[in-house]
Amino acid sequence: MIPILTLTLNPALDLATSADAVRPDTKLRCVAPQVDPGGGGINVARAIRLLGGDAFALVAAGGPTGAQLQALLAAEGVLTGLLAAPGDTRISLSVADRATGQQYRFMLPGPEWHEADVTIALSMLKSALTPGGYCVLSGSQPPGLADDFPADFARTCAERGAKLVVDTGGKPLAAFVAEPGPGAEVLRMNHEEAEELAGRVFATPAESAEFAGSLVARGVARIVVLARGGEGSVLVTDWPAARRRPRRCATASLPQARR
Repeated sequence: MIPILTLTLNPALDLATSADAVRPDTKLRCVAPQVDPGGGGINVARAIRLLGGDAFALVAAGGPTGAQLQALLAAEGVLTGLLAAPGDTRISLSVADRATGQQYRFMLPGPEWHEADVTIALSMLKSALTPGGYCVLSGSQPPGLADDFPADFARTCAERGAKLVVDTGGKPLAAFVAEPGPGAEVLRMNHEEAEELAGRVFATPAESAEFAGSLVARGVARIVVLARGGEGSVLVTDWPAARRRPRRCATASLPQARR
């Protein structure tokens, strides 16, 4: 199997619970929470594990919540390496309103990174990358990390001969699309992110494919994947574009939102 490394710089200890109703200015009595390790790269490694493969999850964790997150990953059999985070791993909280079926998600920012933290992390990453292997950079970035970090990391992967998969959002995604690093293998984004970048609505998969194809033509990545929710995903590596239906896993479910 080709080595797969996943990188999660802003993981979270995910707490999910529910209350009879979610109302302001009152104490909400919730049920005992379900606790899971969360973060984009972590979820990728967990999914690969569920599908019978192996991935090495490199996680920036710190403090008691970071230790609990590592214990949860070990219990699932996920191979994990530790990057020392500059503070305690954050907590995310999801509360379901049983009266309406609506869910409220509270995402805390995580510890702030500084230049010295980035330098140490990149040094460790260089030693962890395998020539010919894949590295999946997925999830939100922690506060303090420059928007152009994905492009900088792409250069690190290129130096080591590793194939980079980028799955981020917000300003880091916009910065990467505007000035991509060298040789990214895959760029993945969801429907809303693609429309925000393009400044227009994609009513059909063909319109999504056209936009993805423009990114491939510009050399942003060799493969661009645009997720369209229940419609499936559009994958473009060369024209004509190919539309792929998502595969379903009946044995378990993972958090859907990027963190």
